[in-house]
Amino acid sequence: MTVHFIGAGPGAADLLTIRGRDLIARCPVCLYAGSLVPAGVLAYCPPDARIVDTAPLSLDDIIAEMKAAHDAGKDVARLHSGDLSIWSAVGEQTRRLRALGIPYTMTPGVPAFAAAASALGRELTLPEVAQSLVLTRTSGRASAMPKREKLAVFAQSGATLAIHLSIHVLAQIVEELAPFYGADCPVALVYRASWPDERIICATLATIEPKAAEAPMERAALILVGPSLANEDFRESALYDAGYDRRFRPRGSL
Repeated sequence: MTVHFIGAGPGAADLLTIRGRDLIARCPVCLYAGSLVPAGVLAYCPPDARIVDTAPLSLDDIIAEMKAAHDAGKDVARLHSGDLSIWSAVGEQTRRLRALGIPYTMTPGVPAFAAAASALGRELTLPEVAQSLVLTRTSGRASAMPKREKLAVFAQSGATLAIHLSIHVLAQIVEELAPFYGADCPVALVYRASWPDERIICATLATIEPKAAEAPMERAALILVGPSLANEDFRESALYDAGYDRRFRPRGSL
């Protein structure tokens, strides 16, 4: 028996990995975060599967479900939105499973920032504009940010910022970032990327607040900030330059 933690992707059921889909299809028990994982993903469960929405459950309740499945010799598909590596609360579950001697696996999923970039039709790292992407958030009720991880610290680099779970403090974010990026820096708010009700607002640090106020978004909206979001005047990568000598295309072969 194994608990399979699966990144269920940003929303659209067809953005689930093939491995994730196949694991779901063969697990007789499925635990899913009902507030974030769309019903379409559950369509891959076996017809007779035990399907449990963990949104109203405590950590103890969730682990009890896993232990009961373990005792019965039944594999579990544990679905989390996006990818498991960030803000998934998987760490506390796997720690409990290790203590209980229950085996588990982890299958990655498409993260929200990747789905948001695709919805915008943009690359977040452009040559000589931005070559780093910072995934961060602001303090919330579930967990505070470490003191050293401040937006102003990340902003000094000029990297593209993907700020999660922070739409409720948009004014604070603008105030903290404007001195580093400038008032004209592009900003994009992406709500529920890849879902049927996906919404996007594009503006600048100077104009994003009034635009956002016209059509308020809920906490799950992602905030992207950085010059790469609207930059057309960037140097092309040397990767595909005819004169660039690389392993699979030696210069002498052209």
